[in-house]
Order: sequence, then structure tokens, then C-alpha cells
Amino acid sequence: MTISQAYKDFINQLKRIYPSGEALSIADLIFESTTQMPKWKFRESGEAIPSEYEKSLFQKLNELLTHKPVQYVLGESWFYKRKFYVDERVLIPRPETEELIEWIIADAKNTSANKPLDILEIGAGSGCIPVTIKLELPFTQLTSLDVSRDALTVAMKNAANLDAAIHFIQLDFLDENNWKVLGKYDIVVSNPPYIPFHQLPSMFKNVTDFEPGIALFVEDNDPLIFYKKIALFASVHLKTGGAIYVELNEKFASETEMIFKEQNFKTTIKKDIYGKERMIRAILT
Repeated sequence: MTISQAYKDFINQLKRIYPSGEALSIADLIFESTTQMPKWKFRESGEAIPSEYEKSLFQKLNELLTHKPVQYVLGESWFYKRKFYVDERVLIPRPETEELIEWIIADAKNTSANKPLDILEIGAGSGCIPVTIKLELPFTQLTSLDVSRDALTVAMKNAANLDAAIHFIQLDFLDENNWKVLGKYDIVVSNPPYIPFHQLPSMFKNVTDFEPGIALFVEDNDPLIFYKKIALFASVHLKTGGAIYVELNEKFASETEMIFKEQNFKTTIKKDIYGKERMIRAILT
């Protein structure tokens, strides 16, 4: 079997569970990683496929057919021009989170003129948020926390791989007694859990079966718990003129905004590239 024939067969196998366009994208990622060839070459190559490639591709295909995300199969995900290590201990970085980061970076460059900023990130996950901010805004001091030791292990690995100096803390942010170990900040940023458990049955298996539920879901009876805690925390731990930046569930955009307004924050909701109300900035007035 040639490499190009193996590629076509790989796509056809993926079409059993994925739409054609998604199957093609996944196959490209897998073949680029496995063969170290550019797309044009493995798509047309008449070379016989080496046995080690064939074995690796077969293993990866079997994983993919269980709905395991391609990022976990490869152990990597691109975020803001950089490659991050990921596995099932952390969420896969999303494009809309890049938009949140862009907002923070633009505001910081426009207002701080390279003034040192103290930033707290709540929910480290893979570390994609704090690592990216630190590398794009090197004058900042970054603290990042997570309740999960497993997640912090991944985040610290990515910070080390990408040479980003970040102070990581294992801490349950929902427990207000833990706040006393935290300082005052110019910016608080978070992509907290915001999906109510009742939405779980309607979600795709590649998310529900593999990504960590602790980073996704909240109780149905209080789906905005993290935003309430962040607003309360920031009302005391945010420096004058400081700002909160958070991703949100577009179904609760107005309710989330009201939480910050009740704590005397000036709010701005921003839509993502898909037109969904996906993020909010709250400035302490």
C-alpha cells in the first residue's frame, strides 16, 4: 500500500463517525505528525508506506474511532501560534479562548505602556492562558491556580517547555477561606466551568467521554457559581481600575453581566467569531 492510498483509506475510516471535512482535517494532522511530510507530499506519494508508519497509523485510527479527540491522540494542541502538550487531565484549548487573550493583550498594550502588571488566572488547565499572556506581555507577573494537581502538572510542563515564568498554586477557589493567600491584582482572568450538568446528554462524545468534567460542568442549581465567586473576590483583590476578563456561557450572558454590575463593575460583553456572546470584561469603578 502506498502512503497516499493509506491516507485515503484513513479518511474513509474516519467518515464512519465524522463529517467529511472534519475527517480530512483530522487525517491531515495525523499524517503530518506521523510521516513528517507536508500535505501535498503524503496526499500524492506513491512510495510504499513504511511498516512503522502503518503500525502507528493503525493505533491512532483505533483511538480516533472511539471518539478520542485528535489532540489527545497526538498529545498536542496549537494555541496562539504555539504548541501545547495536552492529555485527558486538561481541556483542549479552544479558538474562542484565543479571542479572550487577544482582548487582554490589546487592552494591556493600550493602557499600561509596559507597566508591570500583576495578573491572576483562575483555572490553569493546560496553562495556555497564563503561558500565552506571559510570553506576549513579558512585563507581567503571572499567578495561576487550579484545584486539580493533575492539571497543574500539565500546566507546569507547558510553562517549562515554552520558557514562561509563572507562579502556580493548587487551590480550591470556591472556598473563600483560601483567598487569604492571594494578593491584589491588576487583572483577573478565567475560563471557568460553566456548562450545567443537564446539558451533558446533548454534547458530543469526544467532549463528554474524554475531557475532564471538573473543568466543564457546574451544578444545575447554581450554574453561575464561579462568576459569583470571581466578582466577590475581585471586589476586594482587584486594584483600583483593574479588570476581570472571563469566558461565559452565551445562554447566561445577561445574568453573568448582572453579577458583576451588582459588585459595581463596569461591564462590556464581547461576541466571538461565531457571533455568540462569549466573553465579558468587568472594570472596577
